[in-house]
Amino acid sequence: MKIFTNDDIRKIDRYTIDEEGISAHELVMRVAEGVTAEIVKRWRPTRPLTIFAGPGNNGADALAVARMLIEQGYDPEVYLFNIRGNSLSRECRTCRDELLATGRARLIEITDSMEHPELTERHLVVDGLFGSGLRDHLGGGYCMLVRDINESGADVVSIDIPSGLFADWNPNTIARNVVHATLTCAVQFPRLSFFMADNAELTGQVKTIDIGLSAAAIRATPTKYHLVEAHDLRRVLRPRKDFSSKADYGTALIVAGSYGMMGAAVMSARGALRSGVGKLSVHSPRCGFNILQTAVPEALYHHDKNDIIVTDMTPAHEYSAIGIGPGLGTADSTMQALETMIRTYRKPVVLDADALNLLSRRNAVLAMLAPGTVLTPHAGEFDRLFGAQPSSEARLIKAIDVCRRHNIVIVLKGHYTATVRPDGKVFFNSSGNPGMATGGSGDVLTGVITSLMAQGYRSELAAVAGVFIHGLAGDIAAERHGSWGMTACDIADCLGEAIKMITE
Repeated sequence: MKIFTNDDIRKIDRYTIDEEGISAHELVMRVAEGVTAEIVKRWRPTRPLTIFAGPGNNGADALAVARMLIEQGYDPEVYLFNIRGNSLSRECRTCRDELLATGRARLIEITDSMEHPELTERHLVVDGLFGSGLRDHLGGGYCMLVRDINESGADVVSIDIPSGLFADWNPNTIARNVVHATLTCAVQFPRLSFFMADNAELTGQVKTIDIGLSAAAIRATPTKYHLVEAHDLRRVLRPRKDFSSKADYGTALIVAGSYGMMGAAVMSARGALRSGVGKLSVHSPRCGFNILQTAVPEALYHHDKNDIIVTDMTPAHEYSAIGIGPGLGTADSTMQALETMIRTYRKPVVLDADALNLLSRRNAVLAMLAPGTVLTPHAGEFDRLFGAQPSSEARLIKAIDVCRRHNIVIVLKGHYTATVRPDGKVFFNSSGNPGMATGGSGDVLTGVITSLMAQGYRSELAAVAGVFIHGLAGDIAAERHGSWGMTACDIADCLGEAIKMITE
């Protein structure tokens, strides 16, 4: 799914009106119908209901929702902000008149100051103050009203976007000055800001309302942001031929493990094997021999000359792909081995976990990474590598810049894991669940991405596909074990089933 910027959505909206003959008023009605349906599904008419409508088309949506809810037996108290008595948009005026025409509307039109209504946790509030067209931070009376709404404990339905939140980037937004929605009814598309962890408490549950904007305009409008779904991968994952052998699916090397951390090597190896690599080798210190040969008998074992750490990462053979990092530790000898590997091996590799922690100690090595190399940091690893970031949004912006400068791929792990490419495109992931926040989950992901690269997928595609497959396997594991009880090995065990669900 394409994720559009606010300016893109305005153009698509305008095209729909100008070229396909759908009036602005009809679009408002479609929004209102969708929002009303979501409210009716969730809350009874007996609940106290207060609706706040701003002077623009977001307010028009709210007024139309008020009218439709009255028709469903609700009794809303509606506040319309029409400062100085002449600030309403044309659609807002039309919807106000249609609401008044019902003869049952409790409408208070605010033209100057207002006495805030008393809101309690029993209330349902519909927020139609300001939508995605907001250009400045809220201030004055609007700020006070938003804080009253948030402090009331009421359930809040925001139309399009919580008032006070910008659709794209929010570098200086103060959370208490933004409506904290229980449910956000996004119009046609989720907004870019919805994919930032910083805004999760503001948007609540997000439900997208399809209002039939022009499919032709949507197809023709380019964007740098995408949400990856199963059907996207179905088009790119190649079917396996009947007449094939392990040689057709690549050879991968995982460099992982140290004394006391061999489990990370095992989980990464399982991730690679369960996602289809033809042949896998694991390079680990000598202490890992019995563990790996017992836990992952399908993998070849290459021992390091050292008993407890990896001190040499020079590939013994030619491999289709290499993954480095899980459980390596951060010994000086391991750091030297990693730097030598990066200096001399000029193909893309996958770097995770301790490989990233080692890199953060010698930042100059970043400039030596082969084009297309994949880094898979969580927030802490990213900040150690590239400097502390104040927010997930700032982290993503920094990742976009780093990928462009170094010609690498970054998998920024989180709820909507973002895979950032060197061309500035960002692919947010739609699969996964909180149960994946468990030790070893990232090690499995390293194995999956390395496996896909070994099978001939470009590193950019292997990263995007690997993240989705990994998340879907996590969803299957959560179904079986619950999000509290699942482990990283459960995720690895479900990878084959996840790929089957995508491809069949």
